[in-house]
Amino acid sequence: MTVVVIAYDDAALVGDAIRSALGQGPAVAEVVAVDDHSGDGTADVMDRLAAEDPRVRVLRRETNSGGCGTPRNDGIAAAASPYVMFLDSDDVLPPGAVDALLTAARANDADVTAGSCVRRELPDGRETPWRPELHTGARVIDRPADDPRLADDTLCVNKLYRTDFLRERELRFPDGRFTYEDFVFTARVLAAGPRVALIPATVYVWHVRRGAERLSISLDRAGVDNWRARVEAHRQVVAVHTAAGEAALARAARASFLDRSVRMYVRELGGRGEEYRREWWRLARDYVGGFDPADIAAAPLPARLIAGVLLASEQPRDLPRLAALAARPPRLLPPYAAKGWSADLPQVGLDDLADCPLDELPFTVEALLEPGALRTRLRLRVHDLYGRLAAARPLAVEVRVHDRVAGEVVQTRTADLAAYPAGEGWTAEAPLDLAALATGELAVRDLKLTLRCAGGERLETTPQAVRRGLRRTVVPSVRGGALLAQPYATVDGALALRLAPGVRGALDVVRRRLKRR
Repeated sequence: MTVVVIAYDDAALVGDAIRSALGQGPAVAEVVAVDDHSGDGTADVMDRLAAEDPRVRVLRRETNSGGCGTPRNDGIAAAASPYVMFLDSDDVLPPGAVDALLTAARANDADVTAGSCVRRELPDGRETPWRPELHTGARVIDRPADDPRLADDTLCVNKLYRTDFLRERELRFPDGRFTYEDFVFTARVLAAGPRVALIPATVYVWHVRRGAERLSISLDRAGVDNWRARVEAHRQVVAVHTAAGEAALARAARASFLDRSVRMYVRELGGRGEEYRREWWRLARDYVGGFDPADIAAAPLPARLIAGVLLASEQPRDLPRLAALAARPPRLLPPYAAKGWSADLPQVGLDDLADCPLDELPFTVEALLEPGALRTRLRLRVHDLYGRLAAARPLAVEVRVHDRVAGEVVQTRTADLAAYPAGEGWTAEAPLDLAALATGELAVRDLKLTLRCAGGERLETTPQAVRRGLRRTVVPSVRGGALLAQPYATVDGALALRLAPGVRGALDVVRRRLKRR
């Protein structure tokens, strides 16, 4: 098979990408390395690897294309193997990826074979699976419309393609400077009706470098032009499915846009400037306003509510509340109007809350962390949501503190719930051991909650930070003499905690904060 590696001004990383492809063994017959007219020696790195391994073939573009689509198209045209896959210069293929894909492709006579992808945050190494619901086991889909969720997987790099399938149907990426070119390419592939094989094996590692001097397209969302480009790419996705008569895929793509794209950008709106927010809102409102009611109804409950507010209001509003609702899991913050989203926006109905499954209810638990010299208390207030929680009779809350990088649980506490005096919810108090949560360096902890109900239900959420409690505090520590504890709100308002032991750790917190600014 052929691995197409594309690069532009990435001399420091492209070697690792190519070596990860060559390290797949004899299953990789060739690596087509396409340099998009770099000026930093990227092509020289490719040439050196080609001199070391005859499987590497270097293509040098005479002009820069301005995007990722054109160099990938060059790779498709140059591929000499029956199968082809794509690799970006700052990512890697994990060991065994190609063997797993090739075995499934041949055994199932598949035109497209897709495996699992993980997003790896660098430098800390935290990993998040991409669309894990599609890769719970091995299966074959004869036509994409049989499982419209395929439209939700917009990546082109976690897939192996039959080369003749791409060429016979003239399937190509948009050329030139086109942001989110993989959205359109994936839609074109699905609309061509491939036989698709899915496998659970991890076949691609997507590196996320938020501190890089030049952010990737998926991370560079500071300007509203990024949102404009995303909307345009999605328009083309829907047009492709519609032209092919694939109504189910077009509907799934619109629902995915609401659930993935809109929710992601809404979480970040509070940190943007006023001009950005107004233009983002206008663009989103204009585009979503063209959706059929059935398209919106196909999206999950939080996305439907956000779309309702977007369409009902001409100007941005309720951004903290929308950000919490856009979180995963979602939280619907009070106040809860008797009818609709709010007293002045009753047309955005909340009737679906009465019918949604209990474990999908976007209930809210406010959390106030009070670090102290003798003990640290986590005060919780659980808000009822139109009687749904009261009917479930919540009895206790489990607090789990997770390590941000490893994801593992490092501390667990359980507290009984007591009825709130006004009869509008419940309260609880859980002690936390900050010294046990600290390490020898800066540690970031995320909090997750589980409500245990009388009927055995376990309802998951994250705590909503109470603003008045977000103060840095120095507490004594038998391990390091002193411990700097900094509760803070994440981008969607959830409570998290930074712990820095001693003076050195405190300086580390300051340095990281200055870097973010």
